[in-house]
Amino acid sequence: MEKNRVIEGCKVLIIGGSAGSLEVLMELLPKLTFVPDFAIVLVLHRKSAEDSTLEELISYKTEIPLMDVEDKTPLRSGFIYIAPSDYHLLFETNDVLSLDTSEKINYSRPSIDVSFESAAAVYGPALVGILLSGANSDGTEGLLAIKRAGGSIVVQMPESAQMPFMPMNAIENTSPHYVLDVKGILNFILHINS
Repeated sequence: MEKNRVIEGCKVLIIGGSAGSLEVLMELLPKLTFVPDFAIVLVLHRKSAEDSTLEELISYKTEIPLMDVEDKTPLRSGFIYIAPSDYHLLFETNDVLSLDTSEKINYSRPSIDVSFESAAAVYGPALVGILLSGANSDGTEGLLAIKRAGGSIVVQMPESAQMPFMPMNAIENTSPHYVLDVKGILNFILHINS
């Protein structure tokens, strides 16, 4: 872990998670009372059926405006974007999000790995990836891609995760820059680009 790594020039903060991650976000989001100078993208495992409950819940919990994601949605600083149900979320070089319906990865669509790897290819060192609680290995390969591209990676401390397998697998295989509990993740986000 690189304790003194300074996060500057971040354009996108991408957060992935599965079981237990929504509770973390419900704790974090109300405390993000600023409009960031980067985009926040959430990639959470969710039901396959079309369902906007997650978007509604998150929009109630944060002052940061939520942008609906459709194919070819522009990605802009100061907004939260959520990967829609039953689509992989991809990043294009012209700051545009696209949606993909190819096969599930790690039994999931959206897949955290797919989005993290796509974002890493576009944003490289201007990307920060955070992996939260979950019960499978999705996210580990994506974090490796972010790290290889020069971005910063953060993993939730397994002891603070409702489902520790996902963060434990990531820690064992990626040597993250930071391993933080929920309070530490909040403090980390608040200091991005500061």
